[in-house]
Amino acid sequence: MAASPDGMALAAADLVKTYSQGRGKPPLRALDGLTFQAEEGTVFGLLGPNGAGKSTTVKILSTLSRADSGAAFVAGIDVARHPARVRSAIGFVAQKQVSDPMDTGVENLVLAGQLHGMSTRAARSRAGELLDRFALTSAARRQVKTYSGGMARKLDVAIGLMHRPQVLFLDEPTTGLDPEARAEMWAEIERMSREERMTVLLTTHYLEEADRLASRLAIVDAGRVVTEGTPEQLKSELRGDAVVIELHEASVIARALESLDRLGGFSEVVAEGRAVRARADDGGAALPLVLAALDADGVAVASATVSRPSLDDVYLAHTGHSFAAVHTGSSADARTDLEEVAS
Repeated sequence: MAASPDGMALAAADLVKTYSQGRGKPPLRALDGLTFQAEEGTVFGLLGPNGAGKSTTVKILSTLSRADSGAAFVAGIDVARHPARVRSAIGFVAQKQVSDPMDTGVENLVLAGQLHGMSTRAARSRAGELLDRFALTSAARRQVKTYSGGMARKLDVAIGLMHRPQVLFLDEPTTGLDPEARAEMWAEIERMSREERMTVLLTTHYLEEADRLASRLAIVDAGRVVTEGTPEQLKSELRGDAVVIELHEASVIARALESLDRLGGFSEVVAEGRAVRARADDGGAALPLVLAALDADGVAVASATVSRPSLDDVYLAHTGHSFAAVHTGSSADARTDLEEVAS
């Protein structure tokens, strides 16, 4: 890709990034040909477990890291050739707190504005707007160290908005927040997208967050985009219902798989720990038959559920493993640690 595609606020083509794992170990390929495009004025989600390559992608697009190969454009600007221009066009909200805890909220905002070339007067005016928008006016002159987690996170987003960027990067914006603070942040992101017509790149490992906020999303696994579309499109591509059978003991998982195989009518059958996941055209009708077959084969069932397709099912269909299983796995944690240290 020699030039940015028309009408695209973000474009990445065949991005590759590797990190050294130390002497005697092969390099870690964090990005393996990652490609996607995001239209102007949309919330584009990158959904994947820890270590999938989401944060590495954001760091490359925001000029904090360089790709080994591939091309990337932000607001029509070549990231590799014109990093300073890219930095002027973006706001970046990292996973970790960016505000100075010893300064007040308004001091953090004014400083951010000044660093982007705003006059003190203009920065104070803009800071007042954002403090009001994020319901932080009453805490404006308090030190940030006295803020709750939700308040500090809202201040971080406000800092990213000080210079009215064309593109805002939100890297795991609700990680560590309690459910109430997370819901408030979701509402603010929705309002921001609707009223500001700003392009937002959202990285998340929360399935519900991606489903609710993203107008379009790419599911990332092992450094690649495995599928892309609106949340509804992706879910509608899956036929039938998801059936999940939780067993009392993992030792009988092979017997349970044999039972389902003999019964027939299932696809995408996967065993994970003590659970068997499968798809059926009519899960409600299939479930009693499954339970009867397992009982006849001496397989004790702890619980059984039937649900319509979810983003977890989409992930399973495209990768062969469930999102939750990968997200909690040690290999994902190792990839995440290397990405954070190396970049």
